[in-house]
Amino acid sequence: MRRQFDDLMLGSIELFCLAAEAGSFTAAAQVAGVTPAAVSRSISRMEERLGVRLFTRTTRSVRLTEGGRSYFEQCRQALTQLTEAQREVMGKQQEPAGTLRISIPTPYAHHRILPLLPAFRARYPAVKVEVHISNRNIDFVEEGYDLAIRVRVLPDSGLIARHLEDAALVVIASPGYLQRAGTPQALEDLQQHECIQFELPSSGRRIAWLFKDADGKEQELLADGSYCCSDDVLGGVTLAKNAAGLFQTYRFIVENELADGSLVEVLKPFAGRSRPFTLLYPHGRHVPLRLKAFVDFLLEQRERWSI
Repeated sequence: MRRQFDDLMLGSIELFCLAAEAGSFTAAAQVAGVTPAAVSRSISRMEERLGVRLFTRTTRSVRLTEGGRSYFEQCRQALTQLTEAQREVMGKQQEPAGTLRISIPTPYAHHRILPLLPAFRARYPAVKVEVHISNRNIDFVEEGYDLAIRVRVLPDSGLIARHLEDAALVVIASPGYLQRAGTPQALEDLQQHECIQFELPSSGRRIAWLFKDADGKEQELLADGSYCCSDDVLGGVTLAKNAAGLFQTYRFIVENELADGSLVEVLKPFAGRSRPFTLLYPHGRHVPLRLKAFVDFLLEQRERWSI
């Protein structure tokens, strides 16, 4: 095999990645313990060798070009693999380590994942966890995430998908609302009730309520109401708790409120529907141990979630 890189070139790649992550030659220089001028010269040599401009430079900032962004993602993956291969050979990667970046929808974060993180870190203290809480679909490569949990999965997304649970749905209301408006007994009764809506921020589409009829046939209804929440399902729960109307949500979110009576389940004969939550992470020949450990840890929890 002919040698492709000398020590200087490998060092330049590392400086390039530091500058790309920090968005600053000065910040990269501080991390590397060199001068900003040295970082600038190193990256200029790389650009000359590659024949591609990697950064757009201004007096105040540096920003990756399209080609630079693509090169950065490849270089970052390569450096990560080299680092972890070295740790494995040296016997230092017997336990997962490093920073794990995960993206989770709001309800699943608060009611499922965040309560588990102290136990995960107690098992793997060398792993740091950064949590992005939002229903927004993230770009794994562009934004540098290791893992995401989502309700809807694109069939051709090119991601590894692991099923976590089918989360049961329930229609809820406060005792005060039911006293004022009455309790619906059939699906047709929803037309006379205030039905709190949830809107998908990605499409602006309101989500249909899911039911099973007396024969077990699945039904989807577009209920109507004066309230609509976007992005955060917990907003609908809060409205329901304050007597704004009926709301369909995940049972695991309102278990405590149903138990203490501050919320009441309605339309029980028509329950039985659910939505799946799925764990997603990119394909790759080399999966970091911290990611593998977290995936295995979450899959252990499925028994607790009544899968």
